Amino acid sequence: MFDWLPTPLLRLLGAAADNWGWLGGKLNALAINGIVGRTRNRPHPWSTFSPYISWQGLTDKTYQGRHLPATPPTIELPDWTAVAKLFARPAGAQLLSAKSTCLFPAFAQYLTDGFIRTDVHLDDDPVLKRRKTTTNHEIDLCPLYGRTPGQARVLRRLSEVSGQRGQLKSQILNGEEYAPYLYTPDGLTIRPEFMPGPLGEGLDKPLGMDRVPPERLASLFAFGGDRANATPMVAMVNTLLLREHNRLARGLDEQNPGWDDERVFQTARNVLIVMFIKLVVEEYINHITPLPFRLRADPAVAWDAQWNRPNWITAEFSLLYRWHSLMPDVIDWPGGPIPMNQFPTDNRPLIREGVAAAFVAIAGQAAGELGASNTNAFLLFAEEKAVEQARINQMAPYNAYRRAFGQKPAKRFDQISSDPKIQDLLKNLYGTPDSVEFYAGLFAEDRVKNSPLPGLLLIMVAVDAFSQALTNPLLSKHVYNNPETFSAWGRQQIAATATLEDVMRRNVPVPPAVQGLRMTQATWRPA
Repeated sequence: MFDWLPTPLLRLLGAAADNWGWLGGKLNALAINGIVGRTRNRPHPWSTFSPYISWQGLTDKTYQGRHLPATPPTIELPDWTAVAKLFARPAGAQLLSAKSTCLFPAFAQYLTDGFIRTDVHLDDDPVLKRRKTTTNHEIDLCPLYGRTPGQARVLRRLSEVSGQRGQLKSQILNGEEYAPYLYTPDGLTIRPEFMPGPLGEGLDKPLGMDRVPPERLASLFAFGGDRANATPMVAMVNTLLLREHNRLARGLDEQNPGWDDERVFQTARNVLIVMFIKLVVEEYINHITPLPFRLRADPAVAWDAQWNRPNWITAEFSLLYRWHSLMPDVIDWPGGPIPMNQFPTDNRPLIREGVAAAFVAIAGQAAGELGASNTNAFLLFAEEKAVEQARINQMAPYNAYRRAFGQKPAKRFDQISSDPKIQDLLKNLYGTPDSVEFYAGLFAEDRVKNSPLPGLLLIMVAVDAFSQALTNPLLSKHVYNNPETFSAWGRQQIAATATLEDVMRRNVPVPPAVQGLRMTQATWRPA
């Protein structure tokens, strides 16, 4: 996008757009429409329901959509032990990103855990499990509110007392607000109020609990998402949003004394979801884009766009977000370093140090560099599961996706990676560029200058991010422009939010003295 313009001219345009709203809106719309227009619009003809077009495949959203049809491999695909060499880090230190802090993968994991969801209840059928999904296909903050109305209900206070209307349940620990604990103090049993009930109101059981000791289970919070306790970094983001929801509820209750609990809750939820989408575009997407100007979360871009269609998460989208190499080997937590293999499913470090200190630490540490040969040995199993999922769903080859997203297919391995070692690995694994698997090719590519992501991956993330964020029902013209949707005070809160740091400073007892806690390192400068 904008490759035909010299970078200095593009920077001048961007600077002018910052000071001239009309030009800024036009440049923003041109960029977003150009990005989304790189490929075909939804609805896609195919889904993981069947390898051919069918009515159920076009309507049953318990299956994942597909950008391209199922494509049986033309070669005998290499065994995982051979493919693992493409992802495994050779002897030596982890490569660190020159641009990203650990706040970037923390936010990315939280965002994607809300809508990239294989159906974990199908463990007895591992093939169907990798084709089906429990997602709502929207950015709806389900890690906070739950996937269903019943789950939201058990997470709410349900109080008509002034000052408590519309709030989510919480507790005070070390002077700070957190969600209630999910387990009993001994860590052996889920609390009765969060157990599944006859109306489906129970919470989803957190993933990966089989080998977690009781003292760590006892620290997990009652969250709407089964992945929201995955690490203290993810729990930190969800805790921050819980506090912001309750702050919004208190403000709406005060501003509108005639509203009941239900209306306060629903309006606070509306405000927070749109606030979160604004963070997705204006902090997260701007971090990954190499454009020399900032994109804006302007819902009007989508109102008359050809690509404005109902969301349906695709199988490709659920694979391209496996960013395991971003995670550093050791987390520089404020209370002391924590090895990555000891970091998951334990909220005690977050409770000990508090959200502000955790935020400062995560935003002060460089993330890993995304790409081949940089995954921690502890996370190689996750790479194996991704390759397995891609093969179960018969993903089209890597070059087919280059064509589908407006790129020329690679004819030589040096057109995928400039690293001779990666080129040799790909050649030994697949023989020709046309046989390279989708998942392998995505992460073997060179990173784009001024972006933490490789080329095809960057395009696919941007296409799906804009075409699924800006099509949210709350951003549709007649909802977004309706004064009842957010209230005047709620709109002010959205307008006052541009970064996660803005939200954090409103919701911690003592805001940190450090300024500029971002996904982008303070020392980074564009090439």
